[in-house]
Amino acid sequence: MKLFGYWRSLAAFRVRIALNLKGQPFEVVSTDLIKGEQFDPEYLKVNPQGVVPALITDSGEALTQSMAILEYLDEAFPAPALLPEDLMARARVRALCMIMVADMHPLVVPRIRKYVTQDWGHSEEELGAWIGNWTKKGLEAVEAHLTDGGHSGKFCEGDHVTMADLCLVPQIGAAMLFKIDITPYPNAKRIFDECMTIPAFFDARPQAQPDFPEDMK
Repeated sequence: MKLFGYWRSLAAFRVRIALNLKGQPFEVVSTDLIKGEQFDPEYLKVNPQGVVPALITDSGEALTQSMAILEYLDEAFPAPALLPEDLMARARVRALCMIMVADMHPLVVPRIRKYVTQDWGHSEEELGAWIGNWTKKGLEAVEAHLTDGGHSGKFCEGDHVTMADLCLVPQIGAAMLFKIDITPYPNAKRIFDECMTIPAFFDARPQAQPDFPEDMK
């Protein structure tokens, strides 16, 4: 399989973890979001939306949107399962995923950051406040679910890795990248630390990607 992504893309991070957990080899094709390579005509043939990730399956078909890709991988390669068998547990996992994937992440992606600064004329300091606000609100909600629901364990849902963990790890990583204090979210941080002891997560981290900038190593 071939994965179009970018080292700091949270959505691509999720998919890399899933591919690693499923033991599926894949080729990384770097698509630099800062340079605007996602708008190259050839890439738009793969993903007309002009975002990453895009996964080219073994059959040659292109899949887009990270959650759709995760669901595909879980159905195509059932072990290890990324969704619990229990119906309510599956719903809880999907709800946590949506907090992070639909409510947090879209507000801080490059095209939104560019719109806030270049189109609206806000300063980098104001952009930082924007990012911090939506990241903190999302993590507050996630932490409340992990703390009050009684369903989290070693991971977001019980003691087995689920899609919720695949979504949580990139968000915590991004919060640290943006220098946001994560001490108010101890359960989220604990789960992040636990996940990062697993090679499938650790090897998917941005710093391990072939397009990670040399001057940041």
